[in-house]
Formats: sequence, structure tokens, C-alpha cells
Amino acid sequence: MKAVLPHPARDEMRIEAVLHALADPVRLRIVRALAECAEGISCGLLDLGVTASTLTHHVRTLREAGVVHVTPRGTSRISTLRREDLDALYPGLLDGVLAAPR
Repeated sequence: MKAVLPHPARDEMRIEAVLHALADPVRLRIVRALAECAEGISCGLLDLGVTASTLTHHVRTLREAGVVHVTPRGTSRISTLRREDLDALYPGLLDGVLAAPR
């Protein structure tokens, strides 16, 4: 049986948690990569220059804030951006963050 990872429902997402999750440069790089790949990616495939445990922490922070949805697939965990939820709750936020200079 696969472990189900907890994700906040749309009405449980809080701007403070979303902004905190987006404020970290590594997490922002993850979000930018996911924005370019609608089908989702295993974040372990990204060259982020961090250890596996640090990457796990960053993905968990994004998931718990409601920024990404993580789905176990075999031995991987595929992350997708929760753009629909973020756009519904905070119109323009994600577009502004993604358009910001790197």
C-alpha cells in the first residue's frame, strides 16, 4: 500500500505559508522548473546542488504550503505545481513570482 502524503485542501492554504515556501531560492528554482513541466517531475532529477535530505525538506515545505502536489509513482515522487489552486486563491501571485528576475 502506498503512503498518502498530506496536502492542504484549497481552503486550508494560507498566504503566509505560500509566501514562506516561495521565498527560498532553492524552492523557487523547483517551482520554476515545475511551471515549465505540467506533467510533473521527480525533483531528484533537478540539479539543485543540495543533498537528498535537503531536497526532501524543500519539497515537503512546498507540499505543506499547498504550492505543489506530490504523488508517489513507483520508487519516485512526482511533483506538480498546484497552479489552479494558487491562481484561484491569489490571482497573479504565481505569475508575478515566475516573472521576477532571476
